[in-house]
Amino acid sequence: MTVQIREATDEDWPAIWPFFHEIVVARETYTYDPHLTEDAARELWMSPSSSPLRRTTVAVDADGTVLGSANMYPNRPGPGAHVSSGSFMVDARARGKGVGRLLCADMIEWSTRSGFRLIQFNAVVETNKSAVHLWQALGFRIAGTVPGAFDHPTLGYVGLHVMYRPLP
Repeated sequence: MTVQIREATDEDWPAIWPFFHEIVVARETYTYDPHLTEDAARELWMSPSSSPLRRTTVAVDADGTVLGSANMYPNRPGPGAHVSSGSFMVDARARGKGVGRLLCADMIEWSTRSGFRLIQFNAVVETNKSAVHLWQALGFRIAGTVPGAFDHPTLGYVGLHVMYRPLP
């Protein structure tokens, strides 16, 4: 499968929303409110293009079908603004095909190019083994785990990892 990563446009949102909503409502991997409205989700996910240190991307196949999306931004303002962060969502039909890896590799390159010193993921659900494995394969380390910080729908309270990756 040929996959291209490009900047997301407003026209991409109708393709992002169905898998965004499915992932959030499942309550297995994201701390977002499962009752988030589509308008609120769009505002949360789609970074304003006027801000050079915020970015939303999509992964598309050769036909232009949106397979996944990522957004990236400074983790904190002020003295923490040298650390980037991001979120990634892949349509269920495209999982296991390297889309998440491509989205994250693009985010690492963007963070480096934008002058960030490291990347920090604040809330990686410890039971999301595929994400934890992928982030570790891409050079991320677990700084610590907050026990019981995530209420999983079937496993109960599980931990959230804080993960980080230094940049060159």
